[in-house]
Amino acid sequence: MPRENKNRGRREEKKLKRKAEAIESVQNKRQKAEFTEQPSADIPTAAGDENAFMEGFEATTAVERPFYGILEDEEQEYFRRADELLELNDFPSNEERSYFLANVFKEADGKELKIACSQSCSRLMERLILLSTVEQKKNLFVKFRDNFAHLVQHRFASHCCEMLFIKSAEIVTQELTGDIKMEAEEGEHRTESMEMLFLLALDELEGNMMALMTDRFASHTLRVLLVVLSGRPLERSSTKSLLQSKRKEKVSVTNYEDELSLQKRAVPESFSSAIDKITSDTIATMDQSFIKILATHESGNPTLQLLLELDLASKTKKEESQKSILSTLLPDDISDEKSESSILINGLIYDAVGSRLLETICTFVPGKTFKQIYRAHFKDRIAGLARNEVASYVVAKVIARLSKEDLEEAVDAILPQVTGLIERNRTAIIKILIERCHARNAPITPLTGAIATAFGSDPEKLILKMSCITDLPALTATVFPPLLVAEDDTTAQSPQIPRPAPAQLHGSLLAQAMLAIPEVPCKLIQNSLLAQSPGTIHTLALFTPTSHILQAAILPTPNNLAFRRKLTAILLTPSAAASEPTLALANSNIGTHVLDSLLLSAPTLFMFAERIGAKLLIHETTLRNSFTGRIVWRNWRMDLYKRRPSEWVSTLKTPAATTLAPTTASTPAASTESAKAEFSTAPISAAEVRKMKMAKKRLNSQPQSASKLTPQSGEGKSAIQLARERFAAKKAMKDRMKGSKGTGANGIAA
Repeated sequence: MPRENKNRGRREEKKLKRKAEAIESVQNKRQKAEFTEQPSADIPTAAGDENAFMEGFEATTAVERPFYGILEDEEQEYFRRADELLELNDFPSNEERSYFLANVFKEADGKELKIACSQSCSRLMERLILLSTVEQKKNLFVKFRDNFAHLVQHRFASHCCEMLFIKSAEIVTQELTGDIKMEAEEGEHRTESMEMLFLLALDELEGNMMALMTDRFASHTLRVLLVVLSGRPLERSSTKSLLQSKRKEKVSVTNYEDELSLQKRAVPESFSSAIDKITSDTIATMDQSFIKILATHESGNPTLQLLLELDLASKTKKEESQKSILSTLLPDDISDEKSESSILINGLIYDAVGSRLLETICTFVPGKTFKQIYRAHFKDRIAGLARNEVASYVVAKVIARLSKEDLEEAVDAILPQVTGLIERNRTAIIKILIERCHARNAPITPLTGAIATAFGSDPEKLILKMSCITDLPALTATVFPPLLVAEDDTTAQSPQIPRPAPAQLHGSLLAQAMLAIPEVPCKLIQNSLLAQSPGTIHTLALFTPTSHILQAAILPTPNNLAFRRKLTAILLTPSAAASEPTLALANSNIGTHVLDSLLLSAPTLFMFAERIGAKLLIHETTLRNSFTGRIVWRNWRMDLYKRRPSEWVSTLKTPAATTLAPTTASTPAASTESAKAEFSTAPISAAEVRKMKMAKKRLNSQPQSASKLTPQSGEGKSAIQLARERFAAKKAMKDRMKGSKGTGANGIAA
């Protein structure tokens, strides 16, 4: 009987083992490259001791993470097509879209977890949540139940959880205030409150808080959940920076207005208790080694910041014996150099990640603790810390809380370093110094003199140096669009405007801050702007950082009328690059904001407003063929200028009417109240035109009725008198059609 062919020996075993390992490594690489439907692998976020410390958390989460399956090819194609349709949002009506959403939810029934974990279909789940009703959101909470701990750690499903939490936050407030009535259903179909659904989801995450705080994906979702539980606004810039990174993709729907709450929301007591429990659990598991790692961890640091802020802002006063996050971070005497608190603070000042936690500490700690931190770690070395690239941000937060006496001492210490700070582009420190000196009524002239000396004594170059513009001709060639050959030429495209550098943005903010402070700081920037040529001013008006400087300079204040008159004259003077400055501003996405600022100056500088209106009317065709041109045409009420110039004059001379123009331009659809207030200045609709024509025909066909409006008969009158009477009759008829609405300020007051 033939024997089975076998290879024996240690060498053969090693050879087979190497082959198996090679095959496994190739499969792993292939999974990473494709990365379509497989759950995301845990990616280490730190090195050295941090990996060793976090190994226990990450290992347990990686082992327990389930796999929900893969969508079939037909299902993926269907959901991909549905995602495209929802993104376009090109439905005949909202009812049609609701029917389509219901069908997609029906098709996705039982596949919600697969869709959320799919790279190609997770965006569909986010859009479904964005457009879904209250009941559909609650149904998704039920579908995700018992899986939140795994979903929040997934690369794609975590974004779906964030969207679900954010869009459901307002529902909790509406149910609490009674805006949404709960349907009392019994049996299996009984609807739970959104408050209860949030608490059930939080219970699933409760045992893994430490692991979630340091997870690459779950830390963002945990922060979203904490913000929702606390009732903080969801749309503030400070909240956004904590919730998501700058690289996060914004999933949206075309022409769908979905504004988040900008105000603090009402939340139930159970949410406050949940935050207290999360805080107490975090404190219970913290030791000094974990705190040092968490404070410098890229994912854990923002979560710790939020927990610290919520703990310090809590209205419930804790007992002195009860530990807090602040007492855990700073457990002993801060003034002692060898204490653990001092060692932690000194380690965080120069750390790129840890300094953000120190900023939060300096911003929100009680005044007594802040004074101890300032005197022990900042007072004697504030000038040196202000020069450091990382520590300067902490110094800015410290300066914002200083008293007048401490602020004067800090200014005296930093004053010799102003030139060095400007050379290093550390203008943010100078900006906060000059703002706080103005707020505290501290002497501001020495600081302004140091700024002028650092930027040079030439006014013509000061604003350019402050904005970090080194090559003005190159910038001029970039920001100006190509000259149009004819009015109907719409094929020419503007060149790509360079993205502003951080130093240019900081310099612009410094100039705007100085313009807001009267007397010496404001005069320094104003004199520099007036020293520029028209061509330079036109270039500055079309570059984003310097455009903001011009907008701030043009805004009316009680003492800048003469300056605004001179600057506006320079701005409207033709130059080599802009033979038609008004048209160049109107065709620029950046320059339109400068025209809006000029519109606010119309009541006091109406001569320039008339010049701008005449120029806009000449280039009507070009403006109507441009998106930004149409905005300018609507802002300046040019339709009213064409039909009724006298009414346009009275409207622009009214301060209350001109202040509404930029708001109307920034929002595509104005509210009903503002539309009623601006009835006399809004563009005339087709129905109103037809009514006016019918009234005109009636007046012309019945001259006797028109003559009844005047005490004298029409016989024996001149043609001018008859024309005046007809004009008065038509005006009276228009007033009746408008419902006796006043014009200008009278209409707004009504």
